[in-house]
Amino acid sequence: MSAIDPGTSGSGTSGAGTFGASGPGASDPGIPGPATSVSDEEAARRWRLVLGRYAADQLSVGQQDQGLERSLRYLYDREYTARGHRVGRGTGEGGARAGGGAGLGASQPHGVDVTALGWLNEAGSLFPRETFERMQVDAVSRYGLTELLQDDAALETLEPSRELAVAMLQVRGAMSDRAAAGLRRVIQRVVEDIVKRLRPRFATAVNGRIDRSRRSMHRVARNFDWKRTLRANLGRVDAEGRMTVQDVRFSARARRTLTWDVVLLVDQSGSMAPSLLYSAVCAGILSGLPGINVQLYLFDTSVVDMSHLADDPVTVLMTAQLGGGTDIARAMRHAEQQVRNPSRTVVALVSDFYEGGSVSNLLATVRRMASSGVTMLGLAALDEAAEPIYDQGTARHLAECGMEVAALTPERFAEWLGEVLS
Repeated sequence: MSAIDPGTSGSGTSGAGTFGASGPGASDPGIPGPATSVSDEEAARRWRLVLGRYAADQLSVGQQDQGLERSLRYLYDREYTARGHRVGRGTGEGGARAGGGAGLGASQPHGVDVTALGWLNEAGSLFPRETFERMQVDAVSRYGLTELLQDDAALETLEPSRELAVAMLQVRGAMSDRAAAGLRRVIQRVVEDIVKRLRPRFATAVNGRIDRSRRSMHRVARNFDWKRTLRANLGRVDAEGRMTVQDVRFSARARRTLTWDVVLLVDQSGSMAPSLLYSAVCAGILSGLPGINVQLYLFDTSVVDMSHLADDPVTVLMTAQLGGGTDIARAMRHAEQQVRNPSRTVVALVSDFYEGGSVSNLLATVRRMASSGVTMLGLAALDEAAEPIYDQGTARHLAECGMEVAALTPERFAEWLGEVLS
């Protein structure tokens, strides 16, 4: 249940990551990894942290693990409560019964901050970043700890990540207005991080591919031509094989002269949250590039035009309504109606291809668009581990009708789009 792996050989894992705190025991060479056999004492210690207060009568918590136990208990004891277990006086700091009463409620030591902010600060100092991020996701998606979003100090303590953003988007409908405002701040930070990473890739791929047949006087790193530079300086190699580089060569770029229409159709059914996040960011980046007219549509059983917000991915994400059915045929038909110049139109369908509408209508629409000259790409949904998850049967039929279907990361999508627009 907790984010701890006991690490015993042959045992399963019950949590998000490998045990290894950045606090107590973090630098202790005596704590082996999960694939290494451990002593009975160490195994008991880890199982105590995994099982929580259910094991309090048989296994005690060592003094060095008080903080770990407290952080895990604050979050994962909510699982017991959700399953209907009675909360009583519970156990004390060392794992012994506090007053002998039954139940799972915890007595807290004097001076310990048991607020959401206090938990964030303590857990962040005790656990590795990857484990801490997983615990944050569990706090929001499984246990509804939306108070994390209502405290300015807690918001600053949160580690923004794609996983956390996705988890928050999935539970956004149950949040108060104040929590939703905090969510927007977290989403903003996540989007900014993704944009910083992806924008150069899109700009390079879409604005113009390198044309090595022409030399450029525009001396920027992305245009550096190392092969021609080496050839131009071969006569400047000394007796020890060292080259003096005096003539640095750069390649020109082939520029697009005509405008392209890029239509993004993004499935907003419940399983599509990770893909929706990246799709909104990609639309925002493309909207800022010259020569591209972006149309953004979110769909489930209906189609919502978000083109006027395409340059604002945060608002798109805060507006999206995750959940509901899927009618891809309706979305593709809507895209077909927007086509003005088929030979200069790209339709990118982001979906898991689990069609709830008419498959025959969907395929007929794709055939018509392909025959008219529209370029189509079907982007398969990626799960939390960036693995493709989609209906392979429908994807195969779409490919047979003229749509290129692939499971691409955002970086590869940028490269594909650059090839199409060149």
